[in-house]
Parts: sequence; structure tokens; C-alpha cells
Amino acid sequence: MDQTASKTAGNEPVAAGNGMTAERISDRETMVTRSFDAPARLLFAAWSKAELFREWWVPASYGMTLLSCEMDVRVGGGYRLVFKHPAAGEPMAFFGRYIDVVPDTRISWTNEESENGAVTTVTFTEQDGRTLVTIHDLYPSKEVLDAEIEGGATGGMGETLDQLAAFVATMAAA
Repeated sequence: MDQTASKTAGNEPVAAGNGMTAERISDRETMVTRSFDAPARLLFAAWSKAELFREWWVPASYGMTLLSCEMDVRVGGGYRLVFKHPAAGEPMAFFGRYIDVVPDTRISWTNEESENGAVTTVTFTEQDGRTLVTIHDLYPSKEVLDAEIEGGATGGMGETLDQLAAFVATMAAA
């Protein structure tokens, strides 16, 4: 599979592998891309239906459990994901609201678990049965993004997208 080295604005690699690219595209933005052998409608469903999303989202190697997954994917709707890690005390919740939803094309949401949450937009661009998924994060400041990158913000994304590829392959075969 194509392995593309990704770069930050300062030319340091962020992530690479399995055709995924991850890069810092400005002081406040990151972008991750990967192509999938699946139509956009299947990928959109995997991102927008809680019963499907919970099947692939958590990187298996992290040892975390997704305790609950609530998603009301429509403009103004909200989401709440609660995770538990064996080494952590209390479960962690991630939540926000959907600000733009175009079926089979785009989903945008806020990340409201802290004042430093990004706005995430995932786009699905289909061509000849393959779909390019682009994940764009816009952070409130350069300093917040710097801290996220330092903390390994895209660390599990490659594994998560590998899991998504395997999952949509089973969807396509069904």
C-alpha cells in the first residue's frame, strides 16, 4: 500500500502509513486523508450511525472500551462518546454538536469537552467506487494545536482508519 510521509508546517513528520497522510496545513489546522475501496454512502454511514461507528472508532491497541455512543447526526444534533481505559480512574467523555451535515458528502462537529476543542470536518469524495476521506481539524489557536501535536494528536488515527477500512469492506460484502 502507498506510504506517504506527512509533514507539519515545520516539515516534521506527523504520521504516515497505509496510504494515510496527516499534516499541519496552517498554524491552527491539521488535515488527515486516506482513500478507501468503498462508496461514499458506506463511509458516511460508518461515521453517522452510532451502531456502526462504535464498531471501528477506538484504536484496538489502546486497550480502551467505548462505554456509550450517542449520535444525532443532523445540524443542531449532538454526540456524546464515553470511553474507559483500564489504567484510568474515571471514564472520559467527548461531546459536541453537529454544525453541518450533507449526506454522503460531509459532516462537521464541535468538540466541546474543553474550551480548546477543535471543529472537525470530515468529507467524503467518491470517484470510480473509491472514496477519499479528508479529516480537517481547526483549533482555536496555534498554541492549542502545538500542544495537541506534542501530545500525539494523530497517534491512533492510522490504526483507526485501518479498522474503518476493514469494517467498510465487511459492509460492502454484505
